[in-house]
Amino acid sequence: MAKKMHTSRASLNRLLDEEDTSLTLTTLVSAATALGKKVKIELEPM
Repeated sequence: MAKKMHTSRASLNRLLDEEDTSLTLTTLVSAATALGKKVKIELEPM
């Protein structure tokens, strides 16, 4: 997966770490793309 994301294994490990809060939308989109998925963010009224 790191290869598909064009990143290092260390970066992938940070992505998969539940306690690491440094995840960016760019990284999330890259991971989704590597898995053949897309990210959809939707805001709903309260």
